[in-house]
Amino acid sequence: MKTQQIFDYPIFNLGFRAFFALAGLSALALIALWTSIFDGSLEMDNYYPSLYWHGHEMLLGYATAVISGFLLTAVKNWTGKQTIQGDSLAMLCLLWLYGRIVPFYSELLPDFIIAAIDFAFLPALIICVFKPIAEVDKPKMLLFPTLLSVMVLGNALIHAEVLGFAENTATFGINLVVTTIIMMIMVIAGRVFPFFTERALSGVLIIRNPLFDGLAIASALCVFILLLMNVTGTTLAVAAIVAVITNIMRIGGWYVHRIWFLPLLWVLYIGYGWIILGFILTALSAYNVISPTLAIHAFTVGGIGVLTLGMMARVSLGHTGRALRVSNAIALAFVLINVASLFRVLMPFLLPDWYANMVYFSTLCWLAAFSLFILVYTPILTAVREDGKEG
Repeated sequence: MKTQQIFDYPIFNLGFRAFFALAGLSALALIALWTSIFDGSLEMDNYYPSLYWHGHEMLLGYATAVISGFLLTAVKNWTGKQTIQGDSLAMLCLLWLYGRIVPFYSELLPDFIIAAIDFAFLPALIICVFKPIAEVDKPKMLLFPTLLSVMVLGNALIHAEVLGFAENTATFGINLVVTTIIMMIMVIAGRVFPFFTERALSGVLIIRNPLFDGLAIASALCVFILLLMNVTGTTLAVAAIVAVITNIMRIGGWYVHRIWFLPLLWVLYIGYGWIILGFILTALSAYNVISPTLAIHAFTVGGIGVLTLGMMARVSLGHTGRALRVSNAIALAFVLINVASLFRVLMPFLLPDWYANMVYFSTLCWLAAFSLFILVYTPILTAVREDGKEG
């Protein structure tokens, strides 16, 4: 007999629904709060130092919500096994949500309780992702629980410094999480870019090149390892240039000029382009031509921000039985998130005296993009599938 679910609502039918909604809302709330904290107009007690809070929440809050929604949905497709839904999914969402809220109760709750609540989410997600994978014979899929485990380590290093158990580990932890998310995106890109392109463009067949895939991912990993080891100069610059070349070769093998007629495709390819730009800026920062923070924001605001918005838009349509076409509002959101990246990454380099204005304009564009996403996709994420299927 099937147990009656308390959270028996469409939004808890599959992981992408609840977590994409949480991701969109957090993209608004976290950046709005950070802007007010950054300009001094808002002071709030927080478990994390302000800069750590911003990095932690955008990576282990927003980006992790997108990853959670994607993996809980994709693993079901890849394995044919049901991932968590209903009450179990709602409890996992609440755990994620508590991790965002409790840092602001640092005067009421012991620090170790705050750390434990936030830290518990990723191990819980790993269990939810690993269980269906363990039921099938697909060892390659174990890469995703492995990458999530590396993110657990990065989160542990952040909390270790905040709790006073270690010194100077939080920055390394944040950089380790950035590395892991970018590597996960690159792995997923190899799975979905060719598939999405073939599905959207009739008569197109993408020939995957395992050599280019391997070289692109390996060269990117090499760059991030050097960054984690604080290696600069020629060694880092050469590695970054190799990563640029191999990743251009990789994405060039998937490219079809007709993608520019479909926002759901061009947003993904441009998002990958921000990652490639991140490697270009890394090469320049190796010789102190530009600030390393510009390269980091190319990877985060550009790569992670643009790609996650595009993926949420595409996955939500595909898994709710809707036509794979976006409205003009979402196409505008894709433009705005790229403009936000432009003003956060490139404009501060071109107009350094206007840095604060560039960051502020970038923030406005980011908030506008995700406001449009929430406005358009809330009815989609909270309604049953249009084709009557489960999910």
